[in-house]
Amino acid sequence: MKFGVVIFPGSNCDEDLVYTMGHILHQDVVKLWHKERDLQGCDFIFIPGGFSYGDYLRSGAIARFSPIMDEVIAHANKGGYVMGICNGFQILTEARLLPGALLHNASRKFVCRNVYLKPESRSAILTASLDHNKAFRIPIAHGEGNFFTSADDLKRIEDNDQVLFRYCSATGEVTEESNPNGSLSNIAGVCNTGKNVFGMMPHPERAADYELDNTDGREIFEAALALVKA
Repeated sequence: MKFGVVIFPGSNCDEDLVYTMGHILHQDVVKLWHKERDLQGCDFIFIPGGFSYGDYLRSGAIARFSPIMDEVIAHANKGGYVMGICNGFQILTEARLLPGALLHNASRKFVCRNVYLKPESRSAILTASLDHNKAFRIPIAHGEGNFFTSADDLKRIEDNDQVLFRYCSATGEVTEESNPNGSLSNIAGVCNTGKNVFGMMPHPERAADYELDNTDGREIFEAALALVKA
């Protein structure tokens, strides 16, 4: 299994992913510049967080048209794995690889703190084998993380088990108070209908090192790795 991390002008979480996948999880990982059209044989593509193209126009809207995204879209359409984190999630919704949109936080403020996530989907590799009774402590850092979609699309997402995570309390209750950005139904992450493209606003790569005294994010990556290689 080979992993690729796409880098755009303004990406700032690419090295975190490279470190997590390469140094912590001992996987084969390469960096992919946004102007390239070669995925270098990667099986699993990460779109990292940051502020691609300075978040001008709309978060992810310009990055979606970078040359490498043609290859990422083709890879996803063939069943290849793609995961977007934070700005990467925004890019994947702009590319129509994931449903919904990420709007400005309800507070209209940038939010940077630890939150808790409850795994939902039991059929997506990212969450299927996680402890669904655990509240995972994962950092967020975004100004446009408010997940929104139409009522009909939300029903389809729910019915097809596409919700990966919901924001919850430290004890696992999904409440209005535990929602940091106003996301519809406390949604923190979703996947596509094929369950091979994933997006989440929180940063599991920032909670994967014992030196940070938090490895909840590492559990998410390890769970996915186990099922991808199965």
